[in-house]
Amino acid sequence: MWHVYVFRCADGSLYTGSTTDIDRRLKEHNAGRGAGYTRPRLPVKLAYKEDYSNRSDAQRREAEIKRFSRRGKIALIS
Repeated sequence: MWHVYVFRCADGSLYTGSTTDIDRRLKEHNAGRGAGYTRPRLPVKLAYKEDYSNRSDAQRREAEIKRFSRRGKIALIS
């Protein structure tokens, strides 16, 4: 199972990614071992997730969400 997630950073910004283990990925980000974007914006919290049966679909959706405006991402997670 693959997951597409949106994390809300401490500064209010949003970070989108995909993984097979959201709990592990959240811990990695909060330990400073995640993406360079999130390191100075810790802690991060899970704001949204979607589940997919394969990597291809998850990464396609991740790319789609990353193209959303901030307003679009906020609408998605609301």
